[in-house]
Amino acid sequence: MISAEKLTLEFSGRILFENVEAKFVPGNCYGLIGANGAGKSTFLRCLSGDQAPSSGSVTIPGALRLSMLKQDHFEYDDTAALQAVVMGHPRLYEVMTEKEALYAKADFGDEDGVRAGELEEEFGNLDGWNAESDAAQLLSSLGVEEDRQARLVKDLSDNEKVRVLLAQAIFGDPDILLLDEPTNHLDVDSILWLEEFLYNFKNTVIVVSHDRHFLDRICTHIADIDYQKVQIYTGNYTFWYETSQMALNQRRQANRKKEDRIKELKTFIQRFSANASKSRQATSRKSLLDKITLDEIKPSSRKYPWVEFQGGEKALGKDVLSASHLSLAVDGEILFDDLSFTARRGDRIAVTGSDVAVTALLEVLSGTREPDSGEVKRGHTVKIGTFPKDNAPFFDTDLNLIDWLTQFTDQQEENFVRSFLGRMLFSGDEVQKSARVLSGGEKVRCMLARIMLQGPNVLVLDGPTNHLDLESITALNNGALKFEGTMIFASHDVQFVGSLASRVLELDGSDFFDLDMSYEDYLADGARRERRGLAA
Repeated sequence: MISAEKLTLEFSGRILFENVEAKFVPGNCYGLIGANGAGKSTFLRCLSGDQAPSSGSVTIPGALRLSMLKQDHFEYDDTAALQAVVMGHPRLYEVMTEKEALYAKADFGDEDGVRAGELEEEFGNLDGWNAESDAAQLLSSLGVEEDRQARLVKDLSDNEKVRVLLAQAIFGDPDILLLDEPTNHLDVDSILWLEEFLYNFKNTVIVVSHDRHFLDRICTHIADIDYQKVQIYTGNYTFWYETSQMALNQRRQANRKKEDRIKELKTFIQRFSANASKSRQATSRKSLLDKITLDEIKPSSRKYPWVEFQGGEKALGKDVLSASHLSLAVDGEILFDDLSFTARRGDRIAVTGSDVAVTALLEVLSGTREPDSGEVKRGHTVKIGTFPKDNAPFFDTDLNLIDWLTQFTDQQEENFVRSFLGRMLFSGDEVQKSARVLSGGEKVRCMLARIMLQGPNVLVLDGPTNHLDLESITALNNGALKFEGTMIFASHDVQFVGSLASRVLELDGSDFFDLDMSYEDYLADGARRERRGLAA
């Protein structure tokens, strides 16, 4: 168990949370949620001891081992990936290192032999004989191939480095596991594997994630940071969301009834207080009025942007977009070959495969990249709205947000652009910020605003949920569900794809599979799992 007692943290006069009283017990998985800036990552660092609180304390029974997903991708640059994973169990790694040093001594003596025996016993108790095979299995399950596990971490790709750190955090069955955005940079199969791992994990887990499907699958409880407090609720994310909305609506309805009753009593008092025969009743109602109090409904720190894609003025024909015999290779690697398919009116096609291949195909379909061979034909009335995975070139400018967004609309009035930015959660002086200094989430919201202003009837979206918080993902998901045009898109957010996709296009090098099935059926499809080398 890990517990927080009167935990308070203040930064530059701003209180993130105060007097937090919370206990996290074994066998439970807690999803830590809250608006951006609410202090989720900071709260995890306080629990791990990496951040000193302003006041209060964190208590962990002495024998328990805590492990936290590290964010520094360079800390283990000169360490082999497999060794870095084993280092996730510090005591086991210390025993292994001391053993190796003892056995390497040229003057190994009796005293060394006694010490070696003690270390061997502890090594066995810590399941050291299976350490390297367990670490290798973790890496393989997370998508780091066996022939890359002996490489130095600095020689791995950024995605592989993230997976090494995740494997390190969960290695060795820690008693308390703290995970901050563990699904970042994972593909769908790795996310599903991690879901299964954590679902079966018997100890305490506290996890921050913006992946709703992930939270629903693993969480027994939700720890909500709001109003500078941490409140723990039983159930997964969807249960928390639905019940919290229900409770808020009930409080609002109760307040409306109280307001109606107050109005009725005030009217009676004003009408009859001067009437001798009714004065006693008026006094009684005055006493009753004084007892009625309205429940305070605090404005949550959560904010939802407004996302709605209008289909444009021109109606789509039956066949919206046709790809004929498309091929593309980069540095000798075939991304797709002889690929043909047709997107029809109302289709919602989820594209899957390697990130590089998926991005390349979406760029070809949107017209921002040329294939090696083949062609893309678009209907006469097609107007495509694109969300590229790499949006950096759009923000290589010192324009403020008003001028930046004005580029993408015929409406040149500043008040119109200001109101639109307000819907996307940019208010007050924020609209004067330079586009160059925006955060990842702010850039995504600006790109979505750009698409909405253009009024497309076809959407080509590559990773639109990246960098967004739960509230923005929910708003985007709802907006996409209402869109009546054609969508071709890719995302690692299982719930986002599952709620939208009516069809799946899988890229597999020189092969492709155009599958008329839901995303849920696709993930469970035996043929797909066999292609991917996954367990049935």
